[in-house]
Amino acid sequence: MKGIILAGGMGTRLYPLTRATSKQLLPVYNKPLIYYPLSVLMLAGIREILVISTPADLPVMKGLLGDGAELGISLRYAVQEAPNGIADAFVIGRDFGEGQPVCLVLGDNVFHGQDLVERLERASGLEAGATVFAIQVSNPALYGIVSFDERRRPLRIEEKPRNSASHWAVTGLYFYDARVYDFARTLRPSARGELEITDLNNLYLARGELRVERLSRGAAWFDAGSSDSLLAAGNYVQVLETRQGVMVSCLEEIAYRKGFIDRAGLARLAAGIPNSGLRKYLQDLLAEESAMEGVPGDL
Repeated sequence: MKGIILAGGMGTRLYPLTRATSKQLLPVYNKPLIYYPLSVLMLAGIREILVISTPADLPVMKGLLGDGAELGISLRYAVQEAPNGIADAFVIGRDFGEGQPVCLVLGDNVFHGQDLVERLERASGLEAGATVFAIQVSNPALYGIVSFDERRRPLRIEEKPRNSASHWAVTGLYFYDARVYDFARTLRPSARGELEITDLNNLYLARGELRVERLSRGAAWFDAGSSDSLLAAGNYVQVLETRQGVMVSCLEEIAYRKGFIDRAGLARLAAGIPNSGLRKYLQDLLAEESAMEGVPGDL
């Protein structure tokens, strides 16, 4: 499976913060926002990733992320000339996809949860159909909402319904089989002139091929495209990291834990980082790993 990060848009809800930079480069506590969706793809075991952004922002994205080789992944880049909708990612990424299943994650989404990795790995094994991730929200009118029948099978997805019995919002994380590129080409722009991801999801739903992964009550999801949600995401990460002593969405650690790089590769990454909290965190991780080698196993 391949991955796509859609990191475009004008970031109008965050103006003037986005007047001179992409919203995906704004900080969520101690990391750029785009690190968080990238970490989701890596946690799912996905190593070939396409980053889509605006003509103005793409060079900065490349400067930040590079080709991914030091993390044991492959990053490529493509331009979205205009904000033509989320489903436009599959029109742009058709050649990149090469007929393989794909996971799309939005560049301003932050996910966290104790069972998230297991759910991501399960979804990345998809061969046919589609899987979307949903989470309960207090205000359905702000989101794309999925409703279910008595057997928890998805019935319909509605975009920002005024009155909805369901409180399950579809997040910006989608897994599709290889047909998605063809399906995306059949879509027609909505009234706002965009190729809607809801229309794409409803194509799979109409075929009985849409699975909804319902995130547990202990999971967290932030659509960090507004000032309030960006601040909330940063506060959430700050509390977790300072209280638990572990980093959320640390790309270097994820690459190591997933086996994308070995210990020597992690050590090289740590050595190349300026004196900072991240460098100390990785050095402490390496020291802990070395110390554990001398601890005997259970007898």
